[in-house]
Amino acid sequence: MTFSASQVAYPTGIDELRRVVTASERVHAIGSKHSFSTVADTTGTLVSLDHMPPDIDIDTAGSRARVAAAVRYGELAFKLDAAGLAVPNMASLPHISVAGAVATGTHGSGNANQSLSASVAGLDLTLASGDVISLSRGDEGFEGSVVALGALGVVSSLTLDLVPAFAIRQWVYDGLPVDSLSEDIFAAAYSVSVFTSWRDPLVFDHVWVKAAAGWETAPATWQGARLADGPRHPVPGMPTEFTTTQGGVPGPWHARLPHFRAEFTPSAGEEIQTEYLLPRSALVPAVAALAPLAPRIAPLLMISEIRSVAADSLWLSMAYERDTIGLHFTWRPTPAVADVLPLIEAALAPFSPRAHWGKVFSPSMSFSYPRLDDFTRLAAGYDPAGKFRDSFTDAVLARA
Repeated sequence: MTFSASQVAYPTGIDELRRVVTASERVHAIGSKHSFSTVADTTGTLVSLDHMPPDIDIDTAGSRARVAAAVRYGELAFKLDAAGLAVPNMASLPHISVAGAVATGTHGSGNANQSLSASVAGLDLTLASGDVISLSRGDEGFEGSVVALGALGVVSSLTLDLVPAFAIRQWVYDGLPVDSLSEDIFAAAYSVSVFTSWRDPLVFDHVWVKAAAGWETAPATWQGARLADGPRHPVPGMPTEFTTTQGGVPGPWHARLPHFRAEFTPSAGEEIQTEYLLPRSALVPAVAALAPLAPRIAPLLMISEIRSVAADSLWLSMAYERDTIGLHFTWRPTPAVADVLPLIEAALAPFSPRAHWGKVFSPSMSFSYPRLDDFTRLAAGYDPAGKFRDSFTDAVLARA
């Protein structure tokens, strides 16, 4: 995307960050630039923390790590694994920054796995005044301060809850029959993703099964799908060397949970992405509601992915207080996408969809965030002059 900022600042330390914030009329932090919406844009100063020290302080006894905001999950994972620890889940791409992923509610998959944001136990926040405060789980308003879209201030570091490191095996299945799709598919392993190209008649092209236990060997057929005879890429026709190892070869959590390898850049970023998150119980009826739109969707689509996320308590999380299913669309870069999004949103409206903050959705889409009013008050309290406001957050808060 093209940004509207008048300048980009690259502070090298917390004092310099404070000076940038206080000197700017409008300011917004930017992460790894993997957002497709304007959530990280501003007409003022964009602040990149890429030149800040990439500190990762691991507390092995307490199973926590304090992580600089700009650290990428791929970098973090290697250090955690060396210490015998892990984050519970990862997104498809390990290249994204911790703070950016957290601020937008980014997630992986698995019925028991919450969003990446749910692992946050604390954060350091530079306010409009230049003051730096630390917030911890249990503090008043903390659950509104994690997935916060950059609207409260600039997050410079986060403290994450960790789990013991674990191994994962990954298999891919081809050709899941439509009538096999159910919530149970996503409970079958640690992380499960279902891919479809929405062609008519509808078929689910692949199922990626990432198993921590119980799948030492995989059946040749499962839920009517066939075990793949070689590696697969989520997007048909793309080189499979970009993807994490498949075929049931055991490996560390960080080398299997993402779909893509940390050492490769799997995409040029020219696509458009959209994701709508619904109650998990709405999976089958929501897919049925979208099926008539397949002839409109398929010609514009690169691939679509269905994932599952466990409920959390973060106010602007797409999984706030409900177990969730995500319907993700990776589109070809064409203006025609804007015409089909309202059709998709209308079809999903009965299921109270929530759009991923970092993806594209229609300006007219109805929101379903019960704590949006509370977040609006929280933002006004932290930033009464609106230094961290922008067109995106203005539009979000106007819905309250």
